[in-house]
Amino acid sequence: MLYHFLYPLRDFFFGFNVFKYISFRAVGAAITALIISFLLGPWIIRTLQKLQIGEVIRPTGPESHLAKQGTPTMGGIIVLTAIILPTLLWSRLDDQYILLILLATAWMGAIGFLDDYLKVIKKYPKGLVAKYKLAGQVILGLIIGFTLYFYPNIPELKSIISIPFVANGTLDIGFLYIPLVVIVITGASNAVNLTDGLDGLATGLSAIAVLTFGAIAYATGRFDFSDYLNIVYLPGTGELFIFALATVGACIGFLWYNSYPAKIFMGDTGSLALGAALGTLAVLLKKEVLLVLIGGVFVMESISVIMQVSYFKYTKRKTGEGKRLFKMAPIHHHFELKGWHENTVVVRFWIIGILLALLSLTTIKVQ
Repeated sequence: MLYHFLYPLRDFFFGFNVFKYISFRAVGAAITALIISFLLGPWIIRTLQKLQIGEVIRPTGPESHLAKQGTPTMGGIIVLTAIILPTLLWSRLDDQYILLILLATAWMGAIGFLDDYLKVIKKYPKGLVAKYKLAGQVILGLIIGFTLYFYPNIPELKSIISIPFVANGTLDIGFLYIPLVVIVITGASNAVNLTDGLDGLATGLSAIAVLTFGAIAYATGRFDFSDYLNIVYLPGTGELFIFALATVGACIGFLWYNSYPAKIFMGDTGSLALGAALGTLAVLLKKEVLLVLIGGVFVMESISVIMQVSYFKYTKRKTGEGKRLFKMAPIHHHFELKGWHENTVVVRFWIIGILLALLSLTTIKVQ
C-alpha cells in the first residue's frame, strides 16, 4: 500500500525512492509485525482471560500438560494480524503472488478460528468436523492450483516443479500440477497443526522455514541471483520476501508470549494458517520438493502419527491387541514421556529445523 502511495512521489522528493527496494520494505514489514505483536498481545491475552477462553487439555495427553488447562488459546489472531496488516502495508498489491499468499493465510486462519470457536466456546469436543476442515483445505488448494495453471504469470512455467541438485532442473507434470498443489497445501497445513503441541515449537519452526523460503523468494525474483544459482527465475516472487519477513516478525513477536511457560496458545487459528502459508510459499516458488527438506521436522511429526496409527491398527488386527511404536504421537510427546523437559524438546527440534534449513539452501548452491 505504501509503495503505491509513496513511491510515485519520488519525483518530488528523492527519499521516497527507497520504497522501490524490496529489502527496505521487507525490513519495514518485519518491524511492523513485531510492533503489532507486542502491542496486540497483552490486550488479546487479557481479553481471552476475561472471557474465559482457555485451552481444554485432553486427558490422554502427557500428564504434565494438565497444568496448562485454561491457558488462553486462539492466539493465532495475534499472528494473523501481525502477518496480514504489514504485508498489506509494505508489499505491492498488484502482485499475483502476494494476493495468493494472503488468500491462503486468511482462508485457513478463518477455518482455524471456526475450529477453535467450536471447541473452546461452543464446547464441541472435536471442534470443526474433520471432513469440513479437509474440504476447506482442498478448496483452497484448488483455487490456487487453478489460478497458477490457467492464469500464470509465465505460461511456459505454469506446470513445472523444481528438482533439487540439478542445474535449472525442472519437471513438467502437466495437469497433475493442480492435484499436487492441493496435496502440498493440505499436507503442510495439517503438519504444522500436528506440531503445535508444545510451547513455542510450531511457532519457532514456522519462523525458520518461512525465513528460508523468504531467502529463496528474494533470489528467485532477481534475474542475476537466479541465473548465478541456476534456479528458476520468477519475476514478482521477490515480493514474497516481504510476506516472509512479516511472518518471521509475527512469529518472533508471538514467541514473546508463547515460549515456555506459554501465556497463550496459537490454536488452530494460527497453526493451520501458518501451515497453509508455508505450503503456498513452496508452490509459488516451484519448490514443492524442497519443502520436504525445509519442513523436515513437520514431516517427521506427521509421519510419526501415521506410523503410530497404522502400527496400532495392524497389531490389533493380527493379535487382537493394539501396540504402539512410540510412547505417544506426535513424536514430540514421545520424547517428553522419555523424560525430556518440554523446553529441551522444543530447542532441539528448533536446532534440527535450522540444520535442515541450511542444508536446503546448500542444495541450491550445488546446482
